[in-house]
Amino acid sequence: MTDPLFDLEGRVGVVTGGMGQLGAVYVAGLVDRGMRVAVFDVATGEVPDGARAFEVDVTERSSIEAALRAVEEEWGTPHLLVNNAALDSPPDAPAEEVGPFETYPESSFDAVLDVDVKGAFLCCQAIGGAMAREGRGSIVNVSSVYGLLSPVQDLYAFRRERGETFVKPVAYSVSKSAILNLTRYLATYWAKAGVRVNTLTLAGVWNDQPADFLEAYAARVPMGRMLDAREALGAVVFLASDASSYVTGSNVVVDGGWSAW
Repeated sequence: MTDPLFDLEGRVGVVTGGMGQLGAVYVAGLVDRGMRVAVFDVATGEVPDGARAFEVDVTERSSIEAALRAVEEEWGTPHLLVNNAALDSPPDAPAEEVGPFETYPESSFDAVLDVDVKGAFLCCQAIGGAMAREGRGSIVNVSSVYGLLSPVQDLYAFRRERGETFVKPVAYSVSKSAILNLTRYLATYWAKAGVRVNTLTLAGVWNDQPADFLEAYAARVPMGRMLDAREALGAVVFLASDASSYVTGSNVVVDGGWSAW
């Protein structure tokens, strides 16, 4: 990296959910820019050279702390935490999870908030706390346009038209909205300790969804398409680097114009 503003060479990062579609992009992109990256994920698999995978349950403090100790022993205290791990109801979720709000299962609500909110909270406590003791660091809490705005239920009308019962569930929106104020709280709490905390709010990511959904989604976005996972990387690099040295408590929105309407 020739521009010192965006130089990440030699720094250490942690990406939760780093085995997923977006997480793997962040991990590869950060490694390409000279970071050593610890992948915290319940899933296991191959990671790029320069990264190391840790089997971590972000809902368990002891699991996070054990992995953090290993990272610190090998590489030192992280400079970056990307709270990317998240749970949402998949398209093939059980009928009760995608039915009416009035009957949405309490157990499903608890499961989503446990990963999306409690997981980010615990990682911030452990890893952010270590950063604060070092007097530097950047935390990127990943949110969604569905944390800013209500889901557009009409996007899923094609499923109802073919006889399915489908309502985009409530828990993901609640969890991603909570992330916004977790960011604001910690940005002010750690400002004088040198730890910056920001939210990255993303639109829907293309993942070979049904054509009917893609058509409906494209009509709702000014740019006329879904986010490609690679397009989220630039904002992460910006927030990880010295280019954002005076940016904290902010919400960087990467949504193709979705929230502008």
